[in-house]
Amino acid sequence: MKAFAKTDVGKMRENNQDFYYISQEGDPIQLYIVADGMGGYNGGEVASSLATNAAKGYILSNFESICGEKEKILMLIKSAIEYANMVVLEKAKSEKELEGMGTTLDICLIYNNKIYIGHVGDSRIYRIRKEFIRRLTKDHSYVQQLVEDGKITKEEAVNHPKKNMITKALGVSSYVEPDVFVKGYLKEDIVLMCTDGLTNVVNDQTIYEIATKDTENAPQAFIEEANKMGGPDNITVLVIK
Repeated sequence: MKAFAKTDVGKMRENNQDFYYISQEGDPIQLYIVADGMGGYNGGEVASSLATNAAKGYILSNFESICGEKEKILMLIKSAIEYANMVVLEKAKSEKELEGMGTTLDICLIYNNKIYIGHVGDSRIYRIRKEFIRRLTKDHSYVQQLVEDGKITKEEAVNHPKKNMITKALGVSSYVEPDVFVKGYLKEDIVLMCTDGLTNVVNDQTIYEIATKDTENAPQAFIEEANKMGGPDNITVLVIK
């Protein structure tokens, strides 16, 4: 299993508030994390790196003790996200200039031909299998809620003025409820994790075409495509095959 990742500030932002972690090939635990921070000053950068490192540390420290059982792995990921939330929240409380910071968080743990996923916010995880691309996560966003309530169409959601308004994030409340679930993972599958700096400007069909054309160089190609479309936000892409 190999993973390739890249992050870029984009064309419109002064600093990069995204953060990611990838396991190295041969690591006993195949763990991948993407976070998209928010907050003034350098709050977003602090939140995304804190959350990523806290979740990573929690999972790596406790994985061995759960014996690889499905429900226990899901509980481990949930607990890791709750712990990361607490770490970000405490940091925000302790430093005035970091008040109000937060972050999305997406976790993929691949074990025994399964992808164990934890998700908070509007970063996304896709799985490409043969000629199909499927989004595995559901955006925790105001616009997604409008779509589900039947108030706007999926087409209207694409250019909605409030598409960046998220309904769940780490660091904003002492309670966070992540989505945690497991999906199958076959040998030729491609898993793609990304922040909304990509998905707000590049559609799923283009994502499929770039990811399947050249997996190793796909992260750079995604960044170039997003920047070609204006690069309004930081862009982080992680591709696993």
